[in-house]
Amino acid sequence: MLVAVDIGNTHTVVGLFDKTNLVEHWRLTSTLARTEDEIGMVLRHLFHSAGQDLEAIRGVAISSVVPALTDIYEKMTRRYLRKEPLIINHELELGLQVKYRSPASVGADRLCNAVAGKRKYGQPLIVIDFGTATTFDCIDAGGDYLGGVIAPGIETSIHSLHLKAARLPQVDLAFPESVIGRTTDESIQSGVLIGTVAMIEGMVSRINEAWGCRARVVATGGLSKIISKQTDIIEAFDPYLSLEGMIQIYEMNQK
Repeated sequence: MLVAVDIGNTHTVVGLFDKTNLVEHWRLTSTLARTEDEIGMVLRHLFHSAGQDLEAIRGVAISSVVPALTDIYEKMTRRYLRKEPLIINHELELGLQVKYRSPASVGADRLCNAVAGKRKYGQPLIVIDFGTATTFDCIDAGGDYLGGVIAPGIETSIHSLHLKAARLPQVDLAFPESVIGRTTDESIQSGVLIGTVAMIEGMVSRINEAWGCRARVVATGGLSKIISKQTDIIEAFDPYLSLEGMIQIYEMNQK
């Protein structure tokens, strides 16, 4: 069994793999308030509840965009899972070249998406990850990671509007009946949700124009399902692509 820990700004997703098959997954809040002991006890309980044996774990991979949490999860892994974790970064063997001008600044989650996306869907490819930020990761025709786009995430946009504008409410993540909102809630939903669809369609079109070809598009991340249903430009919905990429990177670096 292998464990993949994807530490994001809002949530941390833990996946348990039997070889390459995802058999269990759990979503935790990404909070600095928990110690390695608290996280370790939570994972012990989750594993036990799922009928999984901690002794069967042979390796752990950690992808993190929150440096302070990386240290906490590293300590937890050594103490409770009794393994030295592999921390995902651009210096590992990835099966592709990172062509970012500053490779060290690429988020580990974006590298995982690129690795798994290339293996499952080929290239050229655009992976759109709907999380705290909405990111576009571009794998070129040669199979290398070229770069991408970072935009505010859906929940981030809605929450920011509520915080910055005194009279704008916090709204539900639901598409309105019409692009023309007839209430303030509907107007916000239209602007953020339908606006996100328009943004990704326009961005994909511009990326394809820059490449001079048509790339496949796959969506992942917590909010990818609701957006995927609203546009034909997304060809595949793959919510745990990043976890799969972590396991693939782990295996590539076990020489």
